[in-house]
Amino acid sequence: MSTPSLEAPRAGRISPKYTRNGSGKGNFEMIAWLFMRISGALLVVLIFTHLFMNLMLGDGIHAIDFGFVAGKWASPLWQVWDLVMLWLAMLHGTNGVRTIINDYADKNSTRMWLKTVLYSATVVIIVLGTLVIFTFDPCPANATLDQLPSFCPAP
Repeated sequence: MSTPSLEAPRAGRISPKYTRNGSGKGNFEMIAWLFMRISGALLVVLIFTHLFMNLMLGDGIHAIDFGFVAGKWASPLWQVWDLVMLWLAMLHGTNGVRTIINDYADKNSTRMWLKTVLYSATVVIIVLGTLVIFTFDPCPANATLDQLPSFCPAP
């Protein structure tokens, strides 16, 4: 009775089951990995600049109120800055939670429902945040004088 031989793989050869294929999933995961690194680095710059401008310059935390935000969002620069922070933070966080769901959800149905809730919440927050940033008007046209902040011109 002969024993089956256990062939050792040849030196420098990779087993065929580990060869790369042309599937798109690998590319998506690589792009998602790259996005996490780039967006993380960008977020560090965006957030620390945001904190420095809001807390270190001027009167610090005591100056942050409705008027401060209204004055900031009167500038397209700060609208775009806050928009980029919102979008990058939400997409960065969503990608991280997606990875956690893929790693820890055992059933496909559980994974699908968790990702559906995650993606729905992400879309809602991004859409609402974008609308708030671009439609914010601290001096509405139909407001009475007692409803307007002090920096708005009298109607």
